Amino acid sequence: MSEELNRSRPEARALTDSTLHHVVIVGAGFGGLAVAHGLAGAPVRITMIDQRNHHLFQPLLYQVGTATLATSEIAWPIRHLLRKRKEVTTLLAVVSGVDPVQQAVLLEDGASVPFDTLVLATGARHAYFGHDEWETYAPGLKTLEDATSIRRRILLSLERAERETDPQRRAARLTFVIVGGGPTGVELAGSIAELTHQNLAEDFRRIDTRKVRVLLIEAGPRILPSFTADLSAYAHAALERLGVEIQLGVPVSDCNDKGVVYGSHSIAADVILWAAGVRASPAAAWLGQAGDGAGRVKVEPDLTVPGAANIFVIGDTASVNAWKGKPIPGIAPAAKQQGVHVARTIKKRLQGDAAPRPFRYKNSGNLATIGKRSAVIDFGWIKMRGRLAWWVWGLAHIYFLIGLRNRLAVALSWLWIYTTGNRSACLITQVDHRPKSG
Repeated sequence: MSEELNRSRPEARALTDSTLHHVVIVGAGFGGLAVAHGLAGAPVRITMIDQRNHHLFQPLLYQVGTATLATSEIAWPIRHLLRKRKEVTTLLAVVSGVDPVQQAVLLEDGASVPFDTLVLATGARHAYFGHDEWETYAPGLKTLEDATSIRRRILLSLERAERETDPQRRAARLTFVIVGGGPTGVELAGSIAELTHQNLAEDFRRIDTRKVRVLLIEAGPRILPSFTADLSAYAHAALERLGVEIQLGVPVSDCNDKGVVYGSHSIAADVILWAAGVRASPAAAWLGQAGDGAGRVKVEPDLTVPGAANIFVIGDTASVNAWKGKPIPGIAPAAKQQGVHVARTIKKRLQGDAAPRPFRYKNSGNLATIGKRSAVIDFGWIKMRGRLAWWVWGLAHIYFLIGLRNRLAVALSWLWIYTTGNRSACLITQVDHRPKSG
């Protein structure tokens, strides 16, 4: 009897019943996980495919890059998150394409995964506006690998400056350039300024880290262009109080091993960080669809692909005018809302209701932090700035972290840094001490 009851449960039957509707989700980010969670209890079997084994809380990625948080505090193994969902199979694999006719996801190793419904939530990478060669010298910040690489570059540059005897070379090693004045660029600049000017001020003997030059370059007329002008002006002044130099209205024309060229100026810098733009995953090419300027798939109002109603594209991979006639922003709350919408649509279809359901984005507000004591927040109906905004920003981010342990760990890390100024994650890993040939 118990065996029969067990088999009657959808999550149990999913292991053995291949006739169940098969939903394949590519990408275990905010959007992909929202779809999986939203389908709990539905008569489906789910395959989750990701090229990494962890879900990443990207809004705090810059804090790993600037030695505030450890990697384990903002990332969780996908299998662990879905361990109680017996109808979900997790695959660590790289997707190379999609065959909409045969309804299969193609993998890089030659295998394929058939689907009844496909959800592409593959996110985005940084864009260099036709200059991909700059990535070698100016890495972006989208993955844990990016964050630990950036942390290594920052700390190694300081270590090398400590041993440098040439004044010009030392100045270059103590110069940090951030390209792009959006939230990521602003948060990186503020955090690097605090790290060098305050947290590490007593750690070195031959260099004075308080003299580190942090330069933020923004091609537009102001930083944080998605915020209102008054909040942008406040953030500008707050960064300058932290010692950040801001260059507006001049795009970068070159990044190389010597430094950065912008307008008629060039600056020697060992560390250049890119926060100027993003480009979607190659999902548009997989589907044979024309992407927008950032490579995003132009989806229908219900987030399906034109001509393929059983394929959804969400998050940074999708382009849809679902916010008062404007494109929705590429932020975590938007991806989660889209994931919830897609899960509801799939469940309605399984119940025989195939009516199209246009997605409507509900603005969750814009938030950006400027160091460890200030932030700007625009909820639309209310705007905040300063220390109170920083506390609201922190509480909001802690709330969206997964698991009590991580919430406590991040809260304690922030409290420790806030009260003592000490950052415990100043670790340099994967250093090659072998002499270079030539």
